[in-house]
Amino acid sequence: MRMNFLITLTLYFMATAATAEDTYVLVLGIAQDAGYPQTNCYKPHCMRAWNEPELRRKSSSIAVVDDANKAKYLFDATPDMREQLYELNNVAPDGNYSLDGVFLTHAHMGHYTGLMHFGREAAGTTGVRVYAMPRMHAYLSGNGPWDQLVRLGNIELIEIADGTAIRTGSRVTVTPFLVPHRDEYSETVGYRIDGPQKSAVFIPDIDKWEMWSIDIRDVVRSVDYALLDATFFRDGELGDRDMSKIKHPFVAESMDLFEPLSAEEKSRVIFIHMNHTNPLLMDGSPEQAEVEHRGFNFAREGMRLDL
Repeated sequence: MRMNFLITLTLYFMATAATAEDTYVLVLGIAQDAGYPQTNCYKPHCMRAWNEPELRRKSSSIAVVDDANKAKYLFDATPDMREQLYELNNVAPDGNYSLDGVFLTHAHMGHYTGLMHFGREAAGTTGVRVYAMPRMHAYLSGNGPWDQLVRLGNIELIEIADGTAIRTGSRVTVTPFLVPHRDEYSETVGYRIDGPQKSAVFIPDIDKWEMWSIDIRDVVRSVDYALLDATFFRDGELGDRDMSKIKHPFVAESMDLFEPLSAEEKSRVIFIHMNHTNPLLMDGSPEQAEVEHRGFNFAREGMRLDL
């Protein structure tokens, strides 16, 4: 009897220790910049979410949590950051974990405007490290209202460089890389995230894959998780609007491009950043079934990916 008790106790402490030292990606939002449903959209696909709040989805963002070092990191500061920081607090409470960095991808509304919640009208934070590429750094430090966050010390802007790894001081290494996109105010980057055992890439916004000098299939093969731009599912999704002028890779195009990958490699692909018109937002849709049937995945809020 005592031997069984000791074995049980040993297994308990082993499991507790493993849990206490987890490092993982937490998906906080999956929708395109404007969220779901979108402002002024009263068509049936949006009305279902207006009428049923549990169907609403937040703008795309992920966090990385390092339990061993009591550190957490946010990737993109969305208009929904208030709710997303609450969800992050539920798994990594502020009293025990520090927000050790916010990594911005670019200067489109769904990816940086949440910084306003760090300001004097809201949280009034002190010295939150915000990592930004040179043009993004200059844009935030030289234009209101963002420059006020810098002047008041609510955020500490840290300039980063293409391909240069950022040692966070925990078990997480983050490396930005330039990607082609609509760059009116800043560059656009994706991020490679390396944990103690696994790795991920986060590319919520990019132009067509063929416009990039890097083969996205090689990127997928190089990591354990690839969270990739899924703004639109297919051509024609916007009715009469000419989608040739919108450079995002369609999910249908991406799946065709990735078809030669092995089944295990396909399973690494997780589609994220879905426009309000994208049927991947609709649970039980034929498009969700198609993605899964072809061996790929789509992001869900609350999804956890161990690093």
